[in-house]
Amino acid sequence: MKKMAYQNVKGTKDYLPSAEIIRRDIKRTLEDVFIKYGCKPLETPILNYTELLASKYGGGAEILEEMYALSDRGARDLALRYDLTIPFAKVVALNPTLRMPLKRYEIGKVFRDGPIKTGRLREFTQCDVDIVGVESQLAEAELLIMALDAFRQLDLDIIIQYNNRKLLTGILEVFQTEDKKINKVVMILDKLEKIGLDNVINELDEIGLSKLTIKSIKQFITATNHTSYSYYQSFAEQNERVKQGLDELQELDNYLELLDVSGRCEFNPFLARGLEIYTGTIYEVFLSDLSLKSSIGSGGRYDNAIGGLIGTNEKYSTVGISFGLDVIYTAMSQSKKLTDKTDIDYYLVPINTERECLLVANYLRNQGYKVELEMSNKRLGKALDKANKEKIPYVIIVGEDEVKKNQLKIKNMSSGEEKFEAFQYKS
Repeated sequence: MKKMAYQNVKGTKDYLPSAEIIRRDIKRTLEDVFIKYGCKPLETPILNYTELLASKYGGGAEILEEMYALSDRGARDLALRYDLTIPFAKVVALNPTLRMPLKRYEIGKVFRDGPIKTGRLREFTQCDVDIVGVESQLAEAELLIMALDAFRQLDLDIIIQYNNRKLLTGILEVFQTEDKKINKVVMILDKLEKIGLDNVINELDEIGLSKLTIKSIKQFITATNHTSYSYYQSFAEQNERVKQGLDELQELDNYLELLDVSGRCEFNPFLARGLEIYTGTIYEVFLSDLSLKSSIGSGGRYDNAIGGLIGTNEKYSTVGISFGLDVIYTAMSQSKKLTDKTDIDYYLVPINTERECLLVANYLRNQGYKVELEMSNKRLGKALDKANKEKIPYVIIVGEDEVKKNQLKIKNMSSGEEKFEAFQYKS
């Protein structure tokens, strides 16, 4: 019989305890920040109907190519969720009595059959916050402040780039871009930093844009003042979308300046967020030192998704942000900001006193301490070596003498100091 070569499915990963302790700590930190900002928890199914995830209000053609599709015994078309946004929009659509505004957070696994790179797997964990029912840029400001707060807690220096899809699509309309090609142009512009100006121009030519439109887009890209809002004033007089986008950007800027964080948030007129779902402000979070090229968080406003799913086309003001747990872990690994951590308070080592140690462990756990009981008869030297390697702060040694004297021998692994405390082994 041929031996099976056991290995992980490509794009998936096992996280051993030393790594998973840190990942759980990142997750707890993010969750604590979400709760601090008044967000309520929500959980949605991993398994969904394909029709829902393939909706035109979903991730768009590019993500649908990466969607894991399957069927059940009833031959129903199902798919694994590729993000947490559309399942959330479905929840709001199915529960019209939800009190608005609603702030929710969800942390869960998503799946995409896409290319694998540093910090990007095919099974990964997203940490999302969404706000429904707020039309003003106050919602966007709150999410950006929350992101800065979260990454400060994680000791990562970040910069947030932001733009507005109304501004970008309005500019393209002024440049006489055909309506049916605007989304394609947006996705090409989104690759500007990655592929460079020449390749962007070549791709615009390949999709059949007119020479005049390509010339206008090139002038826009190479303009020296395109990061100044004054550059867009003349376009705003010609196009209502540009005007709306500019107004929203200026409103957001007012909030960021009020909170004195505008130095860590920068306007990028070519940030496009390729997904078709976005209708207004969009943003991406990057490490300040760019040691990791990909973003470690992103999001934006998507006002049409919930109404579209209901089928009424009613506008539900919705804005969200998503952080990738796996890419944050990768970023912390690369910046060497990871240190060995333990969840254990006490490591209990019996020396022919297993029964008594069970009593001690039970007592300490009932007091709220996290206790590991040595159960493999390690010699004391090896047990202390294990405690040192795993950064366990205290070791309790229980030998026959300690039992006779009704005491515990507690060793501080940092200082090496030993002390004795009374403990009643028998009532």
